[in-house]
Amino acid sequence: MTGFPFGPALLFCPADRPDRYARAVSSADAVILDLEDAVDPARRVLAREALVAADAEGRLDPERVIVRVNPAGTDDHGADLAALAVTDLTTVMLPKAESVDDLRDLTGLDVIALCETARGVMGAPQLAGAAGVVALMWGAEDLVASMGGTSSRHDDGRYRDVAVHARSSVLLAASAAGIGAVDTVHLDIADLAGLGAEAVDAAAVGFAATACIHPSQVETIRAAYRPSGDEIANARALLDAAAGAGGVFAFEGRMVDGPVLAHARIVLRRAGLDG
Repeated sequence: MTGFPFGPALLFCPADRPDRYARAVSSADAVILDLEDAVDPARRVLAREALVAADAEGRLDPERVIVRVNPAGTDDHGADLAALAVTDLTTVMLPKAESVDDLRDLTGLDVIALCETARGVMGAPQLAGAAGVVALMWGAEDLVASMGGTSSRHDDGRYRDVAVHARSSVLLAASAAGIGAVDTVHLDIADLAGLGAEAVDAAAVGFAATACIHPSQVETIRAAYRPSGDEIANARALLDAAAGAGGVFAFEGRMVDGPVLAHARIVLRRAGLDG
């Protein structure tokens, strides 16, 4: 488990829509105010002004707001950082992060590096170990586009193999560095069953959070990361049985050793209980 401070449901909100800020902040565990893809380039100045004004008015909690800036090397990147400098906001998401050099202007900020190109996925281990990086996130659609492809999913909704590989690579890189990993968005807003299945899998393999694009997706993500009553009861029973076992033992027909006990402790911690 990492010390990633956000999650499990991270909601994107266009920064040029300050009328949506309040609902986004109240709906999700943290909000990603987006200065990049969600904003028409012609409205990015307006988006920055709206973000600065909302912060000045005390409408943004720095502990629950992440700002997705534009990629390193772009004119908008510098303008985004200049706007952030006059706010109390200290966590940024850097899209299309590919190398440690892309982080050069982010000193003093907490960074979620978004690995969404082929170079970004290949560079994930180096990004994860860089100073200031608190999490990695992966992105499917930009990744496939960076390789000249057109679709990250099969017709039945399953990710194609390259997307599965990228997802696993980013998770492993983040985990190896002891930082959080954020699973990508589910673009089909109405497909809550598909989102739920992906979020259940994300929680099971160690993602700290899942990003989303609509408030209606938030509770599905929260439910996926929240252990059930049966899971909590089973974890407690297992740990109670281990207290006097003194090593490997059998519990309800199953061999129990250190890793199995670690899983039980994680269930309790995820439920907000002592593990």
